[in-house]
Amino acid sequence: MAGEKSKILIIGGTGYIGKHVVEASAKGGHPTFALVRESTISDPSKANIIHHFNSLGVHIVPGGLYDHEKLVKVIKEVDVVISTVGNEQLAHQVNIIEAIKEAGNIKRFLPSEFGNDVYRVHAVEPAKSMYEIKAEIRGKIEAEGIPFTYVFSNGFAGFLLSTLMQPGAFAPPPPRDKLIICGNGNIKGVSLCVYIYCGAIFNHEADIGTYTIRAVDDPRTLNKALYIKPPKNIYSLNEVVGLWEKMIGNTLQKTYVPEDKLLKDIQEAPIPINVILSIYHCVLVKGDHTNFEIEPSVEVEASELYPDVNYTTVEEYLHQFV
Repeated sequence: MAGEKSKILIIGGTGYIGKHVVEASAKGGHPTFALVRESTISDPSKANIIHHFNSLGVHIVPGGLYDHEKLVKVIKEVDVVISTVGNEQLAHQVNIIEAIKEAGNIKRFLPSEFGNDVYRVHAVEPAKSMYEIKAEIRGKIEAEGIPFTYVFSNGFAGFLLSTLMQPGAFAPPPPRDKLIICGNGNIKGVSLCVYIYCGAIFNHEADIGTYTIRAVDDPRTLNKALYIKPPKNIYSLNEVVGLWEKMIGNTLQKTYVPEDKLLKDIQEAPIPINVILSIYHCVLVKGDHTNFEIEPSVEVEASELYPDVNYTTVEEYLHQFV
């Protein structure tokens, strides 16, 4: 039937960004399936998420990445597959690719990206290896001729903005007295041979879910990369801190970490701090969120495609912590 919405399977749907994608899919009127490990279904810490999925009418499918027959069976029931698996399972997305290939019916596959564009990062270890795995998965998808959309959501506001990107801080509120800034806080980048200002991008996780689901049936995003770069969410870290200072009426004591010191800290820090710092290096020092131009033939920007989405701005997000 014309206009019928695709049936969507989300793999990794109980994870950090996955639960927002599942909710956006269900609320967007898509028949929504979530492949969830049986151990997760029975996990008390995930009970609220599972209950919420049930309240939204989501079809919970017990299973995982390692039962090929079950994976093929559920994939045959849907039109679109979205993977939101975490870092530990990135390489195992080859199992999804193999199942999609065998099923033969999928209109679109969105692998687990939801961060920086892996072809445009200037990463050091340990982030470098993570991005290389994502790049390998992209290569396998295209080699198999599977229709795709790659979603690059840049920074998660709930993780980066709520802590003002403080190393070792995993939860809000943002600091009110002193803070550490990796780099000089003012990101620069090269674009069209001109030295220009650019910044980091901070997006609310719910908006990332909304933009992702809007893309699944959109012919403009087929076999393209979708960048989530709403203009009101592009800031240098110094600008974010200045906005926060204005909100709370206090000037914070700032300690700036130069690149050579940051690289040394990355080498010496334990897991997962070293991973976080290496991502901060990409974003805050190398400017990997914004130091390039979108190529219209193969890339599109979400807020331009879907101007009706009322996304949460950086200022709106920070205001909740005042």
